[in-house]
Amino acid sequence: MSFVVVFWILGLLSSSIVSGPAVQWRANVAATAHSLPSHWWAVLAAAFWARNLLGYVTGTVLVLLVCIPLERQMGSRNFSVAAVVTQVAGMLAAAGFWEATRALMGSWAREMSGLFFLGPSAFICGTAMAATASMGALWRRRIRLALFGLLILLALYSGGFADLGRLGAGAAGALLGPILLGRRPRLVRPVSSKHEGRVLVALLVAVSAVGPVVAGLVPHAVGPLAVLRFLFTDIRPVDPQTLQKICAVPAQHRACEAAHLQLRAGAGAIFMAIVPSFLLLLLAEGLRRGRRFAWAGVLVVQAGLSLLAFTTLVGVLQAAGPNTVAGQLVDASQPGHSTQPLALVVPLLVPVMIFVVVLACRELFPVTAPRGTYTRLALQVLALAGLLSLVYIGGGLVLAPGFTPVPAAADLLADTPDRFLPLGFVGDVPPAFFPETTLAVLLYEGVGIVFWAVTGVLMLKSFVRPSQPRHGDDKERALAILKSGEGSSISWMTTWAGNTYWFSATGRSFVAYRVIAGIALTVGGPVGPGNLTPAVVTEFSEFCRSNGWTPCFYSISAEVRDAASRLGWDSVQVAQETVLPLDSLSFKGKRFQDIRTALNNAAKAGIYAEWVRYPTAGLNLQTQILAISEEWVADRTMPEMGFTLGGVDELNDPEVRCLLAIDAQQHVHAVTSWLPVYRNGRIVGWTLDFMRRRSTGFRPAVEFLIASAAMSFKGEECDFISLSGAPLARVAPALHPDATSPGPAEAAGLGRLLDRLGSALEPVYGFRSLLAFKSKFHPVYVPLFMAYPDSAALPGIGNALTRAYLPDLSLGEGFRILRSILSEHVGSVGRAGRR
Repeated sequence: MSFVVVFWILGLLSSSIVSGPAVQWRANVAATAHSLPSHWWAVLAAAFWARNLLGYVTGTVLVLLVCIPLERQMGSRNFSVAAVVTQVAGMLAAAGFWEATRALMGSWAREMSGLFFLGPSAFICGTAMAATASMGALWRRRIRLALFGLLILLALYSGGFADLGRLGAGAAGALLGPILLGRRPRLVRPVSSKHEGRVLVALLVAVSAVGPVVAGLVPHAVGPLAVLRFLFTDIRPVDPQTLQKICAVPAQHRACEAAHLQLRAGAGAIFMAIVPSFLLLLLAEGLRRGRRFAWAGVLVVQAGLSLLAFTTLVGVLQAAGPNTVAGQLVDASQPGHSTQPLALVVPLLVPVMIFVVVLACRELFPVTAPRGTYTRLALQVLALAGLLSLVYIGGGLVLAPGFTPVPAAADLLADTPDRFLPLGFVGDVPPAFFPETTLAVLLYEGVGIVFWAVTGVLMLKSFVRPSQPRHGDDKERALAILKSGEGSSISWMTTWAGNTYWFSATGRSFVAYRVIAGIALTVGGPVGPGNLTPAVVTEFSEFCRSNGWTPCFYSISAEVRDAASRLGWDSVQVAQETVLPLDSLSFKGKRFQDIRTALNNAAKAGIYAEWVRYPTAGLNLQTQILAISEEWVADRTMPEMGFTLGGVDELNDPEVRCLLAIDAQQHVHAVTSWLPVYRNGRIVGWTLDFMRRRSTGFRPAVEFLIASAAMSFKGEECDFISLSGAPLARVAPALHPDATSPGPAEAAGLGRLLDRLGSALEPVYGFRSLLAFKSKFHPVYVPLFMAYPDSAALPGIGNALTRAYLPDLSLGEGFRILRSILSEHVGSVGRAGRR
């Protein structure tokens, strides 16, 4: 509030409220690229003045809306330090960048040297970035990405000194925030779930779409990418009479072509100028939803823009360039333009770089539409184009006197394709005739608008249609066997995306598997009648060998392990399942003290458990569940795991039940999901899968939810609940008879390797801590095994498991895990030596 008072008092005293500081004042209070060293104080003083009345009002509103909450969060001292430091750092960064690059960026540096900065926007951006250091991982990342995306967009496309100053202040704030909290700044690669990764790629595409439009709307855009606005057009309408006057003078040939282009961007056809941006924004929404068609569409559009950028910029360098519209991009004879090679290459590379990034992220977009969706879409678009073409030709003949010159049918037919193309693709081709009457203008401009608007709506509808399940027929067949036969507590995981189904000769059993680098890795054991298990294991093994694969039964029960052992296979324990029988469950006695405390504290805090199905839950609940999950993922230094560990995608199943811990304000504190366990046509139990808690919420919320779920399922007369398996973790062998199994030295060595891997991953994923947490419920421990036919295949099996659980693991992260395993091994050897 003190800043606002000083802000307005200085403005009034200097008579700057209406039109900014007078020229004689400006050199002392406005920050520029030349402020140092003669006017060093201006880098800080610039925050206390604005350009005009709108600047004063806008600055005041931003300070009141943004800075007051930030000051409360950070404290007055930290806020003041952040405001001063980021304001000064931002101006110094902008000036330093200008000094360092003026020899390379040519026109950008010349234009920027004449610009100045006034207002509080730089330190607002800086303090906002600094404040994110005290936020949760999810919102810290989201706010930083959104704000940095906006600042980078403005810097690259608008490119003024103020834009660079705000970007510099934001970067300084991001580094300063941890220091104000007593921590060291850390630059680490952010970890994202698939959902968040889709959002980030969609955001990148959206920024690339909006940027050229921003450059076209900003009157004096000088950024290095501002040139890309010419791929669309300079959207300024030209009067037809003015066009005729310009083109009547042969010496004004270049101006005549520019006016031709601007006539195409009449007031009603601005939409046609930004068709690529419009399409990219629609496709960005498809990317956010994980749609494969949107991924392919972005590649096509970016490839087209890359080609257009290349041909346009090559035309600039040709001798005839100055006589074309493209020649406006670079003209060394005009102020504000340059032939610096870097200024030409950077815009050319932007669509190419986005193309490469989207291409590399293919695995994030696996969702396909129902069969025939895009065939129908193509037919609808073609039919629409044909209908509008007939309307244009027929209407043009009727309204022919409204055009100059009057077109014949052949002229209208030849001009029809241009009505559907974005203006940037036909910019250097002068129109054969021009509309002059209102009806003629509506026809001339309206055909393209209607076509792309309707096409956009049809495309958007295709993104919201339910996705096509993979192996739809096989999945339905497997689901029928799962519900009527016998399976394990993880059998419902066989219905998850990414699995392929093999059916036995009898058709009564199936195995879900995925082939990775020649290893057929199963999701649990066979599903079907229990008495057929040995035969199914044998048959599936023969099926794999006939296809040249090495079979590996993963996360299986002792019964399936024994069936594989009779074939001469080896096995090793890979996880520990915790099961709670419900017939005698009662949270009484001293050993359940922690559970009763969680239940009692939840009641005192007004927190209750509520069952929902994620697909039909309200938008408010879905949004909170997603935010809790993303916060959990963002807190990790490694990617989210998959395979037998479900995420948000696996919640979107009408048969999966979610139990939420909710307070009176409808805030979700934690969420758990439960998978049904079918046996002979009825649900006999439920398996815990998804388990997330809000970092700032009710601490024992998960204990509360598990206990509540157990009592609820007991009331439904279920036999048991499984708290699921904890990979790479196990309890002492004395707790159950099947904890270990005899095997060759190779299996024992693999067991030791898995132990070391579990220790290495413990700080990141906490599997052993998870197993210890589940021990609060005093469950029955059931070991889960991996069975394999040949020890020589163990390296390939290890690679397949890694890629199944961590499909997005980078090379650096893989080396980090390997280093941790080796460190654990060295440590264990040292401890053994001391003993």
